[in-house]
Amino acid sequence: MRILIISQYFIPETGAPQSRLLQWAMQLMKKGATVEVLTAMPNYPEMKIHEGYRGRFYISEDVQGLKIHRAWIYVGTSKAIFPRLLNYFSFVFTSFLAGVFRTGKFDYILCESPPLFLGISAYLLKVFKGARLIFNVSDLWPESAEKLGLVTNRFLLGITSWLERFLYRKSFMVTGQTKGIVRNISSRFPQKNVFWLKNGVEAKELEPYAAEEGLREKLGFSQGDFLLLYAGILGFAQGLEVILQAAGKLRSYPDIKFLIMGSGPEKEKLLRLKASETLCNVYFFDSRPKKEVIPFISISDAAVIPLKRLDLFKGAIPSKIFENLALKKPLLLGVEGEAKELLIETGRAGLAFTPEDAEDLAAKALYLYSHPQERIEFGINGYNYLLKEFNPTLIVNDFWNRLNA
Repeated sequence: MRILIISQYFIPETGAPQSRLLQWAMQLMKKGATVEVLTAMPNYPEMKIHEGYRGRFYISEDVQGLKIHRAWIYVGTSKAIFPRLLNYFSFVFTSFLAGVFRTGKFDYILCESPPLFLGISAYLLKVFKGARLIFNVSDLWPESAEKLGLVTNRFLLGITSWLERFLYRKSFMVTGQTKGIVRNISSRFPQKNVFWLKNGVEAKELEPYAAEEGLREKLGFSQGDFLLLYAGILGFAQGLEVILQAAGKLRSYPDIKFLIMGSGPEKEKLLRLKASETLCNVYFFDSRPKKEVIPFISISDAAVIPLKRLDLFKGAIPSKIFENLALKKPLLLGVEGEAKELLIETGRAGLAFTPEDAEDLAAKALYLYSHPQERIEFGINGYNYLLKEFNPTLIVNDFWNRLNA
């Protein structure tokens, strides 16, 4: 079986699609599949082409036996609609050319969405190569873009809604990262072959990166400090102001400290909020490759996972959760719906707080601080739940069986 994965985002970039797709590719190759990846020159989230890839239209490389095709993409930091569309459509164009002239025949083309527009290239390549299209939905687009206010142009929303329906109908299979996504698509396309292709992480693969001797002390923290870590994209959807607001309510507990690691469009705003509120218990760290994030998770006492309080996110399971479960870290989860039901109510991996409610986050953080034995129990519970429900080997095995049914 030959499979081509198309994604605008891939390693060495950091982020959920990058990690997930590499994981799937490796697992599929273990099954005997020939897998290749067609992606853009790495640039995310800084929106700057990485050193060594600049000035190139096409390049191919081999990572752990996986062949990766990279094509040129326009990048810029403007949030205006035209530069953002140029970013998306430049790769639609170059990925199609690279796919036609640089790759061979495939049985399946798996396209990662968003961006939804990449489905245009994936569909055309499916036609050219006589392959079956698997459309993987990690975020319902344009629904999420509209509800977050990221896209307000009615014409553009209409066009993208049409494109979404077209791509689902033309796909052999539509896969989704959460039950909520799968339910949404199945309700609109009851005849479509829809599959829950979960996120997950292989716990043992993180072990070599977990321990870094004396890291707490190098960073200026003591062994008695209670460290709460957020590591991920600093974007609008995460509602990260709640962390700084909670930190303000916990000033009288000098041992409780909040660490925020990552890059994104909201970072400058958050730094200004820290300065204006004189928050000495909040520490920012730049984005790092995944293997360098793992030691930070290892020295932390708990993970803070927030999202905005929107119905849209009731079907979301932030992927950053899984590394924390793998390292037995309890969760402070500010996400309603599916994530809360699975990880807090069923998996008992930590405590839930009301999204965007700083008072509740502060109270739950204080509870974990005051109950070290429960922190240990939450961490063990989460680890066991990860092994049972979000094991990549089992996830890809189910997917493989579905393809071969």
